[in-house]
Amino acid sequence: MTILAGQIITAGQLTRLRPTPYEVTASGNLALTTSVVDVPGASITLTTTSPNAIYVAVGTFSFDVVTATTAYAEGMLYVDGAQASGNARWSGEVNTDFGPAAQQWSGTLAAGGSHTLKLRGSASAAGIQILGAFTRLIVTIYEVP
Repeated sequence: MTILAGQIITAGQLTRLRPTPYEVTASGNLALTTSVVDVPGASITLTTTSPNAIYVAVGTFSFDVVTATTAYAEGMLYVDGAQASGNARWSGEVNTDFGPAAQQWSGTLAAGGSHTLKLRGSASAAGIQILGAFTRLIVTIYEVP
């Protein structure tokens, strides 16, 4: 909805124009397998007041090789149970290898109400974990008047 010249703007419209940030740090490590699994504690549930709110999310994953492997690890974002397009991907080989991988996502939350955005992970084979203390999800919501 466009705000027209001369229009009286309501407090509710101004509130929706204010970007709202959310952030969380994962609460525990996650040993990765070939199954996609939630990263412990890396979930944000929020409420939008209007349809078509825009989200911008940044996920930073800290991956750690626990046993020598040629596997790769992936971190992903799920929005209301559906995977967002694009993954963070990382690989290492020996058990001293660790490092971050980040990804950015954006999209529209079609309906107003409660929404859940969460980080999930998997690997092509066992031997890699996500380090929870260094894995974060930051989401900013932009609502339209």
